[in-house]
Amino acid sequence: MKQSTKDNAEGKMHQVKGKAKEIAGKVMDDHELEAEGKIEKLGGKAQEKLGEVEKVVGK
Repeated sequence: MKQSTKDNAEGKMHQVKGKAKEIAGKVMDDHELEAEGKIEKLGGKAQEKLGEVEKVVGK
C-alpha cells in the first residue's frame, strides 16, 4: 500500500475515533475526554491532508 493511501486511511480512522471520544465526553460531561477527541480528530484531518499532498507530489 502506498504511503499516501495509508496516511489517508489512518487519518480518516483517527477522525472517526476522535469524533466518538468527543461525543462520549459531551455525554458523560468529561471535558478532558471531549478535548482529547477534538485533538485526535484534528490530527486525523492533518494526516489525511498529508496523504492527499503525497499523492499529488507523487511519493
